[in-house]
Amino acid sequence: MFQEKDHQLQATLKFKDFIEAFAFMTEVAIHVEKLNHHPHWSNVYNVVEIQLTTHDAGNKVTEKDRALAAIMEKVYKKYQA
Repeated sequence: MFQEKDHQLQATLKFKDFIEAFAFMTEVAIHVEKLNHHPHWSNVYNVVEIQLTTHDAGNKVTEKDRALAAIMEKVYKKYQA
């Protein structure tokens, strides 16, 4: 789901509607705070655009990004039933 491009992990996630997209972001936000690793993301209606990079490492993809991407993929699967 995530692809590495331009020194970022990027994904475009589509949901049934805005409520599902927002619920996904809310659930992921809890993990984000625990990891203290915050994504660049945006939401328009049922689409969430995500870019992950580690600013402290010179804006490169690190294990922090890969760990957060794995969590996001796991949460996203719940909405694909």
